[in-house]
Formats: sequence, structure tokens, C-alpha cells
Amino acid sequence: MLGAARRSGCVLGQLMQTLRPAAAGAARSYSSAAKEMNVREALNSALDEEMAADPSVFLMGEEVGEYQGAYKITKGLLDKYGPDRVLDTPITEAGFTGIGVGAAYQGLRPVVEFMTFNFSMQAIDHIINSAAKSNYMSAGQMSVPIVFRGPNGAAAGVGAQHSQCFAAWYAHVPGLKVLTPYSAEDARGLLKAAIRDPDPVVFLENELLYGESFPISAEILDSSFTVPIGKAKIEREGKDVTITAYSKMVGFALQAAEILSKEGISAEVINLRSIRPLDRAAINASVRKTNRLVTVEEGFPQHGVGAEICMSVVEESFEYLDAPVERIAGADVPTPYAANLERLAFPQVDDIVRAAKRACYRATSMSATA
Repeated sequence: MLGAARRSGCVLGQLMQTLRPAAAGAARSYSSAAKEMNVREALNSALDEEMAADPSVFLMGEEVGEYQGAYKITKGLLDKYGPDRVLDTPITEAGFTGIGVGAAYQGLRPVVEFMTFNFSMQAIDHIINSAAKSNYMSAGQMSVPIVFRGPNGAAAGVGAQHSQCFAAWYAHVPGLKVLTPYSAEDARGLLKAAIRDPDPVVFLENELLYGESFPISAEILDSSFTVPIGKAKIEREGKDVTITAYSKMVGFALQAAEILSKEGISAEVINLRSIRPLDRAAINASVRKTNRLVTVEEGFPQHGVGAEICMSVVEESFEYLDAPVERIAGADVPTPYAANLERLAFPQVDDIVRAAKRACYRATSMSATA
């Protein structure tokens, strides 16, 4: 099978040869320091190590090769692995996504990059009908080990067509796994796990987090390190209110928790990491401890991730709740272009603080009531 996979990879490379300019070299740039790593470096190192470990792994997408990636996630990989494994594609998401799914059918492990997940709308038929459903429709005889990755959610000033979160969209589909990293640890560990997984994975990054640096240990830098798919992480322990968040909103939740601590409210912050499968056990265990819940997401509110979390808590832990669940989400409008309106359209730290106070029946600060 591996021999066939390698031959398929060569054929695929030849197929794309006429569509790709000559390869240009570049130096690999991720940090080897054990203290800090930014999200861009974490993703790059994960791709590099998985490509080195498994010759069936290859990358494809717009500008992933010569240009080194629109956000430089694939920097240095064309020079290291060559044009048969780092494929620059035309601007045709439906075309190269279909090629990627077909390669996965044949035993390869494609990592397909979308310049932004808004462009995945052009390829959604392949993602859902071809990739997500094939294992079920083949009675388990066909695996589709493919990763669809790229920036998701709002960036800054790029308008409604480039500023939406697809977590709930793809999490609605049986057969897909949907991951949403926040930190460098998440990005590195989850991407390695996604590439090794036998099922199709939608890997939703955030453009505004690429340059953010996080502490990182020697354990995380080990090539065998992965983050288990479907397991949330408690980023901050607390006893008064549970705050769930994913991607960029985890950072906002942590900032809110710090503000709340100064007012005597101990908030527990859960980084979901995985939207499908969702770690319902971790969420409910936290709510049973704190007796309150605030969900945070930048996606649209209707049928959102927060709505699913709320329902899970109502079904499994309703009798533990001491206050109504608070749900913080993006505004139910297409994202405005104007900077002042754009800010109002997405959750901010103050929104999370106010919601946690409402859940704790503390609508005003202690200093104001003293």
C-alpha cells in the first residue's frame, strides 16, 4: 500500500507540474527555543516533523510552496521536501480539494490549505459529501485521512465575506472532526494528531493568533508529542463560574477571568480545543463544580457552538445550575467593514466580564456597593 501511495504521490506531483512555477529555496525559520514559540512556528514545526516521519504526508494549496504560504506557515518546506510534496495549486478550491480527497482515498495523507476558510465554501461539496461521508457509506472499508487547514474567523477590516467562523458549520457534519487551537501547544499537538488521524479533520486556525507567543516545554517540543482529539483543557481553575471558549476567545476569557478575580469572582476557563468531538464530560464536570456557565464564541449565535454546550449542560447537569446560562457570541449580522462597527460585532473582554457577573448575581462591582 505504501509503495502505491508513493507512486500516487509522484503522479500527483507530475499532474501539478505544469501548473506550478519553478521551486524557490527558503530557510526553515521556526524557533528551537524551549521557552517560547509562536503559533506560526508551532504549525510549521508540526508539518515539518510529520512530513519527515511519513512520506505519504504532502501539502497542497494556493501559494504554499514558492511563496511559503500566505501566512508563512509552510515556510521552508518546499526547499526541504520538494515540489512533489509541496504543491502550489491554481486558484480553484473545488479542484484541488477534490484532488486531495482522491489522494486520501488512495492512502496518501494530504494537508490541504485554504488561504482563508471562507474560500472553503467553494470546496464544501468535497469536504462534506466526498470526505466526511465515505467511511460510513463504505461500511468502514474506506478511510479518508485528510486535513483541511487555514485561518478561520474574523481578521481585521476584511469585510463580511472574509470574516466568519465556520466551527459550527463543520461541527454539524457527522464524519468530520473539527479542531480549534488557541496556543502554540494546541497548534503543534493538535495538528500532529490531525495528520495522523484516519478521518477527515477540519483544522480552524486564527490569523490574529499566528504571531502570538506562548510558553512551551521540552515535552511539547518532542516529536512524539500530540494533543488528544476531543479533550478540552482547563486553562485556569476556578470555583464560581465556568467560562468555555475556543480559538482567539480563550485569550479573551483568560483576560476576563483576571479582571473578575480582582472583584472576588473565581472563574474557571475551559479551552475547548475540539468542537467535534466536544468534551462534554469536562464541561459538565466544571459546571457541577462552579454551578454557573458562560459560553464564548465569535461565531453567529443561532445554532452555534455555545447553543450546543448549553443544551449539553441542560441535559446532563441542569440540577447543578444556580443561575441561567449566559451565551456570548458574535452579532447576528454580516461582519461590518468599518472598524468601530466590526468591534461591536464580536465579543470583547468586557462582554465576558459582564456576563460572568450576571451569572454570579454581581451586576456591579464590590467597590461600587461598598
